[in-house]
Amino acid sequence: MKLLSYHLAGRDTWGVVLGDGVAELAQRTGHATLADFIASADFARRDALVVGLKADAQLGDIRFLPVIPQPEKIVCAVRNYMDHHQEVLAAGMQRELSEEPPIFLRVWRSQTPHNGPIVRPRVSETLDWEGELAVVIGQGGRDIAEADAFNHVAGYSVYNDASVREWQFHAKQIASGKNFESTGGFGPWMVTADEIEPGRQLKLVTRLNGETVQSSHTGHMIFSIPKLIAYASTIFTLVPGDVIATGTPAGVGWSRKPQWFMKPGDVVEVEIEAIGTLRNPVVAQD
Repeated sequence: MKLLSYHLAGRDTWGVVLGDGVAELAQRTGHATLADFIASADFARRDALVVGLKADAQLGDIRFLPVIPQPEKIVCAVRNYMDHHQEVLAAGMQRELSEEPPIFLRVWRSQTPHNGPIVRPRVSETLDWEGELAVVIGQGGRDIAEADAFNHVAGYSVYNDASVREWQFHAKQIASGKNFESTGGFGPWMVTADEIEPGRQLKLVTRLNGETVQSSHTGHMIFSIPKLIAYASTIFTLVPGDVIATGTPAGVGWSRKPQWFMKPGDVVEVEIEAIGTLRNPVVAQD
């Protein structure tokens, strides 16, 4: 099942994808947001709730919102693909493999939806792409065991953890380059976890203006999804609707010779097998 958040007829809502259309579920279920639905007992009986429904709007008529528009936490993994770690070393940055997952937090205002613009800030010309698999937390908890972690996953989506590189390197922590408004693409929808076998290797491809710039699969992750969930939940109490962006593979613009960054007028797409394609135009900050 594909669930999404969107704007239509002057209000924000959420629903289920049915073919080329969407059926609104907010009013039908009484849950104002998709995160509220994920947190409810109704989420477990979602299949029964959509039986017999027909689309009440076309996907082309809605304005997509980030899948979870205002998650409490967006936990992002750093250098979590071996091929990306190797390209960082080749580019001259001396970084040893961590024994535990390196993470940082994004704020929800840094997100932008499918078809929404990724905004290059006026202070930088080093806006880089990072295609990633996003995990949406279902059942929350603290100190979640790795063996139980997949039971806490509501579904999967696509993320573009676009990075403003020189701001990222202002200090040893990188959050300043990761939280500019409207840089984190998130969408177009969440595919519920029952549709994807736990641990399945998913192909990930990022394209800039139609040219493939990243091509890898989630089997190259250094720290698995269960490890990321267990580690994050040791620090935070995870809640329904929290997002974990699991890191990017090789092929980022910063590591290229010559370096290659996104500019206004570009279109960036991240496609993940079994989920879909996130598309964002790149614009300049007003």
